[in-house]
Amino acid sequence: MIQQSDLRIKVVAMPADTNPAGNIFGGWILSRIDQAGAMAAREVAPERVVTISMKEVIFKEPVFIGDTVSCYAKIVAVGNTSITTKVNVVVERFTSDNTVVCLHVTSATVVYVSVDRAGNKKAIDPELKRIKGL
Repeated sequence: MIQQSDLRIKVVAMPADTNPAGNIFGGWILSRIDQAGAMAAREVAPERVVTISMKEVIFKEPVFIGDTVSCYAKIVAVGNTSITTKVNVVVERFTSDNTVVCLHVTSATVVYVSVDRAGNKKAIDPELKRIKGL
């Protein structure tokens, strides 16, 4: 049973996070995606994970100062040492008439590898996989 996406990060975009055009810098969002995916991956690799790949990220909407950025992540596959996660980024934005809209900004599939403290690959505990239904 693959688990549902859980909220991993919720943060307000601040002026220091902007690019020269005044929108939130894409690299800032990529960093949040990586953090959210790693939080999910650590459910089955609690010691340490490292990022191996982040597949296609397409920004569908800009993110503005003051938007609440939420990153939802779930584990979608687990190998012997690898964990694949799916991360969705959504913003909540106040409109000019004081309503809130939710917009899907981007998604990414991020792959991590379980490692020990020395950085060597470490097999994922089969019992953790079983407990998580993976």
